[in-house]
Amino acid sequence: MGTNTDRDFASLLDDLFVARAMAEDSPPKPSIPFDYLAVADELYSGRIKVAAEAVASEYREASENFEAGFAALLASLDELVVERVEPQEDLPSVDPEAIARELNLTAVKASADFSRLRRTFAFHNHPDRVAPHLRQRAMVRMQVANMLIDDAKRRAAKASKR
Repeated sequence: MGTNTDRDFASLLDDLFVARAMAEDSPPKPSIPFDYLAVADELYSGRIKVAAEAVASEYREASENFEAGFAALLASLDELVVERVEPQEDLPSVDPEAIARELNLTAVKASADFSRLRRTFAFHNHPDRVAPHLRQRAMVRMQVANMLIDDAKRRAAKASKR
C-alpha cells in the first residue's frame, strides 16, 4: 500500500483487501463499485425527487412485512417460553426462640465463649455478608442475636457472683 494521500476511501479498502488476500492466500474480494460519499451528497442535495405516493406505498409494504414477521417471531417465542419455577428460598428466621436455639446459649458458660459465639454468628449472618435481598432480615437477626447474647452474658455474670 502506498502513501499517496490523494486516493479515495474505496481504493484504500481495495488495497487492504488485496493485502489481506495475499496474507491468507485467497482471492481478493470485489472492490466497492461506487463512492459512498458521492451518493450521500447526491441524496442530500435535493436533486433526487421521489413521489410521495411511492414513498407511502414502500412504507406500507415494509410495515406489512414487518408486522407479519413480528407476528411470526412472537408465535415462535410463545413456543420457546418455558415456565421457569424459582425454588422457594428458605429464609433465615427472625424469631428470637429460633435464633436462641441456633446460638445454643445454654451450652456457653464463660465470657470469652459469648464473644466467640457473637463473632461466629456475625460471620455467617452479618448484613454485609449476605445477599442484598436478605440484608434487612440479617440486620434484624443480628440485633436479636446480640440482645440474646447480652442477656445470657448478664445472667451468667449474676450466676457466677452467687
